[in-house]
Amino acid sequence: MLVISSPSGAGKSALSRALLDKDREGRQQIVLSVSVTTRAKRASEIDGVHYHFVDIETFERMRDRGELLEWAEVHGNFYATPRKPVEAALTDGRDVLFDIDVQGTLQLYRTMRDDVVSVFILPPSIAELQNRLRRRAEDAEAVIQRRLHTAERELEAWQDYDYVLVNEDLDTCFQQLESILESERLKRVRNPALAGRLAILQQDLKDVLAQPR
Repeated sequence: MLVISSPSGAGKSALSRALLDKDREGRQQIVLSVSVTTRAKRASEIDGVHYHFVDIETFERMRDRGELLEWAEVHGNFYATPRKPVEAALTDGRDVLFDIDVQGTLQLYRTMRDDVVSVFILPPSIAELQNRLRRRAEDAEAVIQRRLHTAERELEAWQDYDYVLVNEDLDTCFQQLESILESERLKRVRNPALAGRLAILQQDLKDVLAQPR
């Protein structure tokens, strides 16, 4: 479970898209966890691709039925991770990519910490963060100011993450993110098949050593 978080505008969504695009060209090992939200859909967004857009009543039913792995209220709207698609992907042996906020990450820690690898994305400066929010031209100025106030709290959580990257250059940051993913995939605890391979090697070595010279 690869979690990418950042203050709004720091680049987590762009990095997530780049990672998925690269994966589609190769082994296709990554599944994006598509969050549920009560936020209004932006003109550039597609329901079921960027988010599952639901009303508050539907969200509350999903929460009360235990259908959400984590949920949080951000900027006056609710966001959450549906449980079933994540569990299905993990059972299938695939990685799951999460583009979620700090609150959601900490909730995942409480339930599935051993399976989570978390990456926090920092902007190169607050001035650049403001520029990126305004260049999107999708939010009113009041919304941008609210996101900046939220960033103050989010930046305090950087020490809770396994890795921290500065997104000064998107290509460089993406390469670093790829390196993290590949390194984590190679960890012993994430390769249960190694035990069987090692057992074969040990037995073969015993057979060789037992042969008369």
